[in-house]
Amino acid sequence: MKFFHMWKKIHADFCEKIPGSTRTEMALSSRWKILNKELGKWRNALAKAMDNYRSGQNRTNETIQAQMWFGATGGGKKSFTHHECWEVVKHCKRFIIIPTGPEVVLNETPLRDSMTSDSPLDSPMSQDSPVEKEPRPIGRKATKAKKKGNSSNQNSQFLEEIARQNGIRIEMEQKRQDHELALRAEYAQEREYLRKKETDKTDRETMAMDTSHISPETK
Repeated sequence: MKFFHMWKKIHADFCEKIPGSTRTEMALSSRWKILNKELGKWRNALAKAMDNYRSGQNRTNETIQAQMWFGATGGGKKSFTHHECWEVVKHCKRFIIIPTGPEVVLNETPLRDSMTSDSPLDSPMSQDSPVEKEPRPIGRKATKAKKKGNSSNQNSQFLEEIARQNGIRIEMEQKRQDHELALRAEYAQEREYLRKKETDKTDRETMAMDTSHISPETK
């Protein structure tokens, strides 16, 4: 009953904002079911894109990645278009995104305090102790090449996953269409059977009718 009153109020507000609309409460409720499903898929696609970005694996624009994820799992829709609706609901409890990927740390090397007591300047053995050489850092070109190789490999895996998901979606859609066609054929066959049965019944009743009391003109 509470949902009935809720949609009644929503319908009243809708008609107030859009005068002359012919949409009923049931139509608004049915439309929301569709939007609710698409918004949930968009929320999941955004969450995956955000996690991929936060982990440092891929710096591609989050929205583009989210659209790719949505297209791979969107149930037939290639892209999400209800961005105005998303802006309204994105802070609601059901749709809020809580990042799960690790934080990107710019520099994990702790800074040494030059005034601490363990400074080499305060140690009497500092001049005699051998200085351990730090490993030479990787050059910029090598670092860029490594990152580029990792990024290319990850992009390849990402596209392979999308292709796999698309293949699954197409196969499921084909099965659904085949099932619908089979149901329609079965339904048409059943209707034809009932129609023929009813026609035969009418013919039998007509043939069995007593026409002795009917005048020749009426016959």
